[in-house]
Amino acid sequence: MDWRADVFLDSLANPNTVRNYGITVGKTAEHLGGARPFTAVADDEIGGALELLWGSSAVNTWNARRGAVLSWTSWCAERGYDGPQVPAWAKRMPPPDSDTPVRSKMAIDRLIARRDVHLREKALWRMLYETCARSEEILDVNIEELDLAGRRAPVKAKGAQPKVRRRGAERADYVLEMVFWDAGTARLLPRLLRGRTPGPVFVTHRRPGPGKVLSARDVCPDTGPARLSYGQARALLDQHTALAGPGTGWDPHEYRHSSLTHLGEQGASELMLMAKSRHKKADNVRRYFKPSAEAIADVTSLLAPGDARR
Repeated sequence: MDWRADVFLDSLANPNTVRNYGITVGKTAEHLGGARPFTAVADDEIGGALELLWGSSAVNTWNARRGAVLSWTSWCAERGYDGPQVPAWAKRMPPPDSDTPVRSKMAIDRLIARRDVHLREKALWRMLYETCARSEEILDVNIEELDLAGRRAPVKAKGAQPKVRRRGAERADYVLEMVFWDAGTARLLPRLLRGRTPGPVFVTHRRPGPGKVLSARDVCPDTGPARLSYGQARALLDQHTALAGPGTGWDPHEYRHSSLTHLGEQGASELMLMAKSRHKKADNVRRYFKPSAEAIADVTSLLAPGDARR
């Protein structure tokens, strides 16, 4: 049975997928017995192996491990190899509600308005909030890609599909998606760029060290600093918001949760929220929408009898 697992893993192109699937498929094959014929393994044995190995794991871990084994057994079936399938009783679990906090609009506005916050951080946080985009998407944008007049820019989204089947594809070889911002970002971006025309929008304050190798796209050709990384952006936000010590502050992803929640509280439809966030599944958007107690109370007041609300 092991050779089928090896051939399956060799068919995968993404090294991260190979590494993650390798752990799951390897442990499952080892548990079922590598010397056994693949056709001798029953469906319930596959489910039993999943339950024994990952039955007590977190929901997301269970779903990931189950998905890897499902891909493996489906790959075998598609190629005519008789063997087991993941049984119906080993179901995919619904993901738990996200525990990412939602910050109030007032808290976000006050943070960005603080005088001790640098212009770069102000522009980044405002852009994350107004675009509802992922942090990595915004940090990856270059100046020449901005449509300042139209208040929009193309981003390489999470899970973006390449236009051509080859490894090491450049950003332009992927299907890009458009994000939009409003007046707050539009006021800050020109001040941040200050005449810079090519290179990353958000850069560090220092030039990269001599031993650091970066692509030309990730360095500002005018001033020399490198692209601001997600880790650096997260540390900067934590620095300004941590009240109980380092690591206790906000996370950049909270801007995405917060903006979608605020749009939902203002009456944006589910389809509009999906279009804004570029989620493909409605369930994913619902996990992001966390209306405040005040918003729920306001909605509840619509049910008051007669003119009691007056």
